[in-house]
Amino acid sequence: MSTQLEACTPSAVLDRVSLVLDAFDGPGRLTLAQIVRRTGLPRSSAHRMLERLVQLRWLRREGRDYELGMRLVELGSLAVHQDRLHRAAMPFLHELHRATGFVVHLAILDGADVVYLEKIGGRLSAAVPTRVGGRHLAHCTAVGRAILAFSDERRVAALGNADLLSRKTKYSISTQAQLRAELNKVRAHGIAFEREESLPGFGCVAAPIGNIGEAVAAVSVCGPVDRMAFDHRLAAPVRMTALGIWRNIDDGPVKVQPTLQQARPLRALQYA
Repeated sequence: MSTQLEACTPSAVLDRVSLVLDAFDGPGRLTLAQIVRRTGLPRSSAHRMLERLVQLRWLRREGRDYELGMRLVELGSLAVHQDRLHRAAMPFLHELHRATGFVVHLAILDGADVVYLEKIGGRLSAAVPTRVGGRHLAHCTAVGRAILAFSDERRVAALGNADLLSRKTKYSISTQAQLRAELNKVRAHGIAFEREESLPGFGCVAAPIGNIGEAVAAVSVCGPVDRMAFDHRLAAPVRMTALGIWRNIDDGPVKVQPTLQQARPLRALQYA
Protein backbone atom coordinates (compact mmCIF):
# COMPACT_ATOMS: atom_id res chain seq x y z
CA MET A 1 0.00 0.00 0.00
CA SER A 2 2.80 2.42 0.90
CA THR A 3 4.45 1.73 -2.43
CA GLN A 4 1.28 2.69 -4.27
CA LEU A 5 0.94 5.90 -2.26
CA GLU A 6 4.57 6.81 -2.86
CA ALA A 7 4.13 6.38 -6.61
CA CYS A 8 1.27 8.91 -6.52
CA THR A 9 2.99 11.60 -4.45
CA PRO A 10 3.67 14.94 -6.20
CA SER A 11 7.42 14.42 -6.11
CA ALA A 12 7.12 10.98 -7.74
CA VAL A 13 4.85 12.37 -10.46
CA LEU A 14 7.26 15.22 -11.15
CA ASP A 15 10.16 12.77 -11.33
CA ARG A 16 8.31 10.75 -13.94
CA VAL A 17 7.43 13.85 -15.96
CA SER A 18 11.10 14.81 -15.82
CA LEU A 19 12.09 11.37 -17.08
CA VAL A 20 9.70 11.66 -20.02
CA LEU A 21 10.83 15.16 -21.01
CA ASP A 22 14.51 14.25 -20.63
CA ALA A 23 13.96 11.44 -23.13
CA PHE A 24 13.65 14.15 -25.81
CA ASP A 25 17.20 15.41 -25.24
CA GLY A 26 18.11 15.45 -28.91
CA PRO A 27 16.62 16.09 -32.34
CA GLY A 28 13.78 14.10 -33.84
CA ARG A 29 10.54 12.52 -32.73
CA LEU A 30 10.10 9.51 -30.46
CA THR A 31 7.60 6.67 -30.45
CA LEU A 32 5.97 5.30 -27.32
CA ALA A 33 8.26 2.26 -27.47
CA GLN A 34 11.36 4.45 -27.62
CA ILE A 35 10.18 6.54 -24.68
CA VAL A 36 9.48 3.40 -22.63
CA ARG A 37 13.00 2.13 -23.33
CA ARG A 38 14.62 5.45 -22.44
CA THR A 39 12.66 6.06 -19.25
CA GLY A 40 12.03 2.56 -17.88
CA LEU A 41 8.41 3.51 -17.21
CA PRO A 42 5.64 0.94 -17.64
CA ARG A 43 4.10 1.21 -21.09
CA SER A 44 0.59 2.01 -19.82
CA SER A 45 1.87 4.68 -17.39
CA ALA A 46 4.03 6.25 -20.09
CA HIS A 47 1.13 6.34 -22.55
CA ARG A 48 -1.21 8.03 -20.07
CA MET A 49 1.43 10.60 -19.17
CA LEU A 50 2.27 11.31 -22.81
CA GLU A 51 -1.37 11.90 -23.72
CA ARG A 52 -1.82 14.25 -20.77
CA LEU A 53 1.32 16.19 -21.74
CA VAL A 54 -0.07 16.48 -25.28
CA GLN A 55 -3.28 17.96 -23.86
CA LEU A 56 -1.22 20.48 -21.88
CA ARG A 57 0.80 21.38 -25.04
CA TRP A 58 4.07 20.28 -23.39
CA LEU A 59 4.30 17.61 -26.10
CA ARG A 60 2.89 17.31 -29.61
CA ARG A 61 1.77 14.08 -31.29
CA GLU A 62 1.96 13.36 -35.01
CA GLY A 63 0.45 9.96 -35.66
CA ARG A 64 2.34 7.62 -33.34
CA ASP A 65 5.30 9.95 -32.85
CA TYR A 66 5.81 12.49 -30.08
CA GLU A 67 7.90 15.64 -29.99
CA LEU A 68 8.33 18.65 -27.71
CA GLY A 69 5.33 20.96 -27.76
CA MET A 70 4.95 24.67 -28.20
CA ARG A 71 4.34 25.34 -24.51
CA LEU A 72 7.87 24.18 -23.71
CA VAL A 73 9.19 26.33 -26.55
CA GLU A 74 7.35 29.32 -25.10
CA LEU A 75 8.62 28.74 -21.57
CA GLY A 76 12.15 28.07 -22.78
CA SER A 77 12.18 31.28 -24.74
CA LEU A 78 10.96 33.23 -21.71
CA ALA A 79 13.63 31.65 -19.51
CA VAL A 80 16.39 32.65 -21.91
CA HIS A 81 15.15 36.19 -22.38
CA GLN A 82 14.76 36.70 -18.63
CA ASP A 83 18.40 35.79 -18.12
CA ARG A 84 20.58 38.83 -17.34
CA LEU A 85 23.55 37.48 -19.23
CA HIS A 86 21.48 36.92 -22.37
CA ARG A 87 19.92 40.39 -22.19
CA ALA A 88 23.30 42.01 -21.73
CA ALA A 89 24.81 40.05 -24.61
CA MET A 90 22.24 40.47 -27.39
CA PRO A 91 23.24 43.89 -28.80
CA PHE A 92 26.92 42.90 -28.77
CA LEU A 93 26.25 39.55 -30.45
CA HIS A 94 24.38 41.24 -33.29
CA GLU A 95 27.16 43.79 -33.73
CA LEU A 96 29.83 41.04 -33.79
CA HIS A 97 27.90 39.18 -36.49
CA ARG A 98 27.49 42.37 -38.50
CA ALA A 99 31.21 43.16 -38.24
CA THR A 100 32.54 39.69 -39.08
CA GLY A 101 29.82 38.01 -41.16
CA PHE A 102 30.30 34.78 -39.21
CA VAL A 103 27.95 32.83 -36.95
CA VAL A 104 28.07 34.13 -33.38
CA HIS A 105 27.48 31.91 -30.33
CA LEU A 106 26.88 32.66 -26.67
CA ALA A 107 27.55 29.59 -24.53
CA ILE A 108 27.82 28.50 -20.91
CA LEU A 109 29.47 25.51 -19.26
CA ASP A 110 27.37 22.70 -17.80
CA GLY A 111 29.55 19.93 -16.40
CA ALA A 112 31.69 18.58 -19.23
CA ASP A 113 29.55 20.22 -21.93
CA VAL A 114 28.90 23.66 -23.30
CA VAL A 115 25.29 24.68 -23.88
CA TYR A 116 24.46 27.32 -26.48
CA LEU A 117 22.24 30.13 -25.18
CA GLU A 118 22.16 32.08 -28.44
CA LYS A 119 23.11 31.70 -32.08
CA ILE A 120 23.10 34.54 -34.62
CA GLY A 121 24.21 33.80 -38.13
CA GLY A 122 22.04 35.11 -40.92
CA ARG A 123 22.41 33.13 -44.14
CA LEU A 124 25.40 31.20 -42.78
CA SER A 125 23.47 30.00 -39.74
CA ALA A 126 21.93 26.96 -41.44
CA ALA A 127 25.35 25.73 -42.58
CA VAL A 128 26.70 25.52 -39.02
CA PRO A 129 25.04 22.52 -37.30
CA THR A 130 24.54 24.06 -33.86
CA ARG A 131 21.34 25.16 -32.13
CA VAL A 132 20.18 27.10 -29.09
CA GLY A 133 19.99 24.57 -26.26
CA GLY A 134 22.37 22.22 -28.05
CA ARG A 135 25.41 20.71 -26.37
CA HIS A 136 28.99 19.96 -27.36
CA LEU A 137 31.94 18.57 -25.44
CA ALA A 138 33.63 21.55 -23.78
CA HIS A 139 37.21 20.46 -24.44
CA CYS A 140 36.49 20.15 -28.18
CA THR A 141 35.14 23.69 -28.57
CA ALA A 142 36.67 27.15 -28.47
CA VAL A 143 33.87 28.43 -26.21
CA GLY A 144 34.40 25.53 -23.83
CA ARG A 145 38.14 26.03 -23.57
CA ALA A 146 37.71 29.79 -23.15
CA ILE A 147 35.46 29.21 -20.13
CA LEU A 148 37.62 26.43 -18.67
CA ALA A 149 40.81 28.47 -18.96
CA PHE A 150 39.26 31.35 -17.00
CA SER A 151 37.44 29.18 -14.43
CA ASP A 152 38.60 27.65 -11.18
CA GLU A 153 40.21 24.23 -11.14
CA ARG A 154 37.04 22.48 -10.00
CA ARG A 155 35.35 23.10 -13.34
CA VAL A 156 38.29 21.61 -15.19
CA ALA A 157 38.20 18.62 -12.84
CA ALA A 158 34.54 18.07 -13.79
CA LEU A 159 35.78 16.78 -17.15
CA GLY A 160 37.05 13.67 -15.35
CA ASN A 161 40.42 12.24 -14.43
CA ALA A 162 40.82 9.82 -17.33
CA ASP A 163 43.88 10.63 -19.41
CA LEU A 164 42.05 9.97 -22.67
CA LEU A 165 39.24 12.36 -23.61
CA SER A 166 36.36 11.74 -26.00
CA ARG A 167 36.91 13.03 -29.52
CA LYS A 168 34.43 14.53 -31.96
CA THR A 169 36.76 14.59 -34.97
CA LYS A 170 40.28 13.43 -35.78
CA TYR A 171 41.53 16.90 -34.85
CA SER A 172 40.02 16.94 -31.35
CA ILE A 173 42.17 17.20 -28.24
CA SER A 174 42.34 13.68 -26.85
CA THR A 175 44.52 13.79 -23.71
CA GLN A 176 44.58 15.74 -20.46
CA ALA A 177 48.12 16.90 -21.23
CA GLN A 178 47.01 18.43 -24.54
CA LEU A 179 44.06 20.09 -22.83
CA ARG A 180 46.24 21.60 -20.07
CA ALA A 181 48.67 22.96 -22.64
CA GLU A 182 45.83 24.48 -24.67
CA LEU A 183 44.24 26.08 -21.59
CA ASN A 184 47.58 27.65 -20.70
CA LYS A 185 47.68 29.24 -24.17
CA VAL A 186 44.15 30.57 -23.73
CA ARG A 187 45.05 32.10 -20.37
CA ALA A 188 48.15 33.72 -21.85
CA HIS A 189 46.37 35.27 -24.83
CA GLY A 190 42.79 35.64 -23.61
CA ILE A 191 41.46 33.92 -26.73
CA ALA A 192 40.71 30.34 -27.81
CA PHE A 193 41.08 28.97 -31.31
CA GLU A 194 39.51 25.77 -32.60
CA ARG A 195 39.98 24.25 -36.05
CA GLU A 196 37.64 21.37 -36.99
CA GLU A 197 37.77 19.88 -33.48
CA SER A 198 34.03 19.83 -32.84
CA LEU A 199 32.58 20.16 -36.35
CA PRO A 200 34.36 18.97 -39.52
CA GLY A 201 34.98 21.86 -41.88
CA PHE A 202 34.35 24.60 -39.32
CA GLY A 203 36.49 26.64 -36.97
CA CYS A 204 35.81 29.01 -34.08
CA VAL A 205 37.44 31.88 -32.22
CA ALA A 206 36.18 32.47 -28.67
CA ALA A 207 36.77 34.68 -25.65
CA PRO A 208 35.63 34.23 -22.03
CA ILE A 209 33.07 36.50 -20.41
CA GLY A 210 34.12 37.30 -16.86
CA ASN A 211 37.23 37.76 -14.77
CA ILE A 212 40.09 35.31 -14.42
CA GLY A 213 38.96 32.40 -12.27
CA GLU A 214 35.25 33.17 -12.58
CA ALA A 215 34.23 33.11 -16.24
CA VAL A 216 30.47 32.71 -16.57
CA ALA A 217 30.19 32.22 -20.33
CA ALA A 218 31.99 32.69 -23.64
CA VAL A 219 31.29 34.30 -26.99
CA SER A 220 32.58 33.02 -30.32
CA VAL A 221 32.51 33.45 -34.06
CA CYS A 222 32.28 30.31 -36.14
CA GLY A 223 32.47 29.61 -39.85
CA PRO A 224 34.07 27.54 -42.62
CA VAL A 225 37.64 26.94 -41.54
CA ASP A 226 39.07 28.03 -44.89
CA ARG A 227 37.38 31.44 -44.59
CA MET A 228 38.41 32.28 -41.05
CA ALA A 229 41.45 34.23 -39.86
CA PHE A 230 42.90 32.66 -36.73
CA ASP A 231 44.72 35.80 -35.63
CA HIS A 232 44.08 39.33 -34.35
CA ARG A 233 41.61 40.08 -37.15
CA LEU A 234 38.99 37.95 -35.40
CA ALA A 235 40.54 37.75 -31.93
CA ALA A 236 40.27 41.51 -31.35
CA PRO A 237 36.54 41.93 -32.09
CA VAL A 238 35.67 38.76 -30.19
CA ARG A 239 37.61 39.91 -27.11
CA MET A 240 36.01 43.36 -27.28
CA THR A 241 32.57 41.76 -27.52
CA ALA A 242 33.22 39.62 -24.43
CA LEU A 243 34.41 42.65 -22.49
CA GLY A 244 31.41 44.70 -23.60
CA ILE A 245 28.98 42.00 -22.48
CA TRP A 246 30.65 41.71 -19.08
CA ARG A 247 30.43 45.46 -18.53
CA ASN A 248 26.84 45.61 -19.75
CA ILE A 249 25.40 43.05 -17.34
CA ASP A 250 22.77 44.50 -15.02
CA ASP A 251 24.24 45.86 -11.77
CA GLY A 252 27.75 45.58 -13.19
CA PRO A 253 29.98 42.50 -13.38
CA VAL A 254 28.74 40.73 -10.26
CA LYS A 255 28.67 36.97 -9.94
CA VAL A 256 26.32 36.30 -12.82
CA GLN A 257 25.84 32.56 -12.90
CA PRO A 258 24.46 30.33 -15.68
CA THR A 259 20.77 29.56 -15.47
CA LEU A 260 21.27 25.79 -15.80
CA GLN A 261 21.09 23.80 -12.59
CA GLN A 262 23.38 20.93 -11.68
CA ALA A 263 21.99 17.61 -12.85
CA ARG A 264 20.73 15.48 -10.00
CA PRO A 265 20.22 11.71 -10.10
CA LEU A 266 16.60 10.70 -9.80
CA ARG A 267 15.82 8.46 -6.89
CA ALA A 268 14.58 5.00 -7.65
CA LEU A 269 10.87 5.05 -8.36
CA GLN A 270 8.36 2.44 -7.37
CA TYR A 271 5.31 1.88 -9.52
CA ALA A 272 2.06 0.28 -8.69
